[in-house]
Amino acid sequence: MYIGFTSDLRQRFKSHNNGLNTSTKNRRPLELIYYEAFLNEHDARDKEMFYKSGRGHEVLSKILKNYFSSVGRPSDSEGS
Repeated sequence: MYIGFTSDLRQRFKSHNNGLNTSTKNRRPLELIYYEAFLNEHDARDKEMFYKSGRGHEVLSKILKNYFSSVGRPSDSEGS
């Protein structure tokens, strides 16, 4: 599972799938399964930091429980 912040999701996803980011280079191809959009950058960065915490991982697991039950639980590696 990768958790990150960007102002351009399409470009960020493309660069990860093209192997341009060391944090995800060996985990391609990637699949986007969830994202949130914010109008305020500070709010977005705060939420990113929360999701990278232990409690944040629990919350994401609950949000995506049906997805994870069909494909299995991801490893806890993450990037920014």
